[in-house]
Amino acid sequence: MTANPKNTRVESRLEKIARESDKLTVGYEAQAKIIREKTARLKALRLAKEAQAQTEAPPAKPAKRRPARRAK
Repeated sequence: MTANPKNTRVESRLEKIARESDKLTVGYEAQAKIIREKTARLKALRLAKEAQAQTEAPPAKPAKRRPARRAK
């Protein structure tokens, strides 16, 4: 029995689409990995900043000064 050329073309197109989707998946996974790494780095920086802020004493508030009285 001979192969139907129409079916062969359809199978070829399907194989091409499958290969391209694999390429897209790899690109998507690479971008997701970069985003996860960047998010982890920023989270570490934020946590370090918050920890430093907790260990430091809050700055003293300047005392409010009353305006000088005018001489009459």
